[in-house]
Amino acid sequence: MHHATRKDQHPWAVFLIFLRLGLTSFGGPIAHLGYFREEFVVRRQWLTERSYADLVALCQFLPGPASSQVGIALGLSRSGYLGALAAWAGFTLPSAIALILLALGLAHGGGAMPQGVLHGLKVVAVAVVAQAVWGMARTICTDVPRTTLMVLAACGALWLPAAGGQMGVIVLAALVGVWLFRAPQGATHQPLPLRIRNRAGALWLALFAALLLGLPLLESAFPGPLLSMVDAFYRAGSLVFGGGHVVLPLLQAQVVPSGWVGNDVFLAGYGAAQAFPGPLFTFAAFLGASMNGAPSGWAGGAIALLAIFAPSFLLVAGALPFWEQLRQNTRAQAALSGVNAGVVGLLLAALYQPVWTSAIHAPQDFGLALLAFLALMFWKLPPWLVVAGSALAGGMLVA
Repeated sequence: MHHATRKDQHPWAVFLIFLRLGLTSFGGPIAHLGYFREEFVVRRQWLTERSYADLVALCQFLPGPASSQVGIALGLSRSGYLGALAAWAGFTLPSAIALILLALGLAHGGGAMPQGVLHGLKVVAVAVVAQAVWGMARTICTDVPRTTLMVLAACGALWLPAAGGQMGVIVLAALVGVWLFRAPQGATHQPLPLRIRNRAGALWLALFAALLLGLPLLESAFPGPLLSMVDAFYRAGSLVFGGGHVVLPLLQAQVVPSGWVGNDVFLAGYGAAQAFPGPLFTFAAFLGASMNGAPSGWAGGAIALLAIFAPSFLLVAGALPFWEQLRQNTRAQAALSGVNAGVVGLLLAALYQPVWTSAIHAPQDFGLALLAFLALMFWKLPPWLVVAGSALAGGMLVA
């Protein structure tokens, strides 16, 4: 058994451990949580099984990308704020750099990526989002009220496709949750090994809220592409409940209607992002690098990446000290049940518009999407293989 030694408490050691995970962990947030459990509970024994389950529950309670936040929290508990930064950088940079390179290739190659391959990537996005909806609906929408809430949320998001409509759906779902659902009483648990004081936590949360409310005001006072870009990505990172796929509708509402990124490039990038390891949120780096008329290239990618992940840091550091009280709060738990069902609805709406409507134009497209879905869901093939296969098949279909 490899017991945690002092050696792996150094931020640099934390960075290297997470870099290995960032280069090898394919398969989306649920898979990442499995890799983390294997690495930090079973192999390194940084924390107990129950503490880990509790940490995962906290990060699923907070908005933002759950698997990245668990990584940030693990780094934080291991070697403080520098450890949190090291864990995030190791886990995120490999796929972020690869996606920025892809965006630059698409931009400078012009027609470098054949139309058919682009089309195949858009079709595989249908299968990926369908898989996410299916998996989340099965675990979250377990009864009639939750399933109804999911479908109503999807209808609301389709009728009001702007970012404000999505926000409204999430708020309404929380209210319905408080009204309808009773939370189960918490089981016994072990407190997390953390060293953040309540006052520091409150400061981080205040900074999170100040940026969320202040950036739009700043942007209207001093309009400019840089501020509106930071605001858009920060807001997307702040409002995502339930994992990376949910960022798709939020980002699409921010970057496509404003003309920053074309819808085709958006969906092709989203499909390609599935082929890379690490967190799905690094898709923001692809978008930042693909911007029209705002900072783009490496600078744009870095700005978008930092802006979309900033809320994760502030929320994890801010909420950890208060998690004990929050776990006991049945109202908060019930609201969260509602939000989770609403979020599956948002994703269901995104599956139709923009994902389905821009990828499925002919019966063959639907056939390819079905095959990709089968390969992901039932044959359990690695996503990068399915993405590559769809890109090839798209190339043949269009050729």
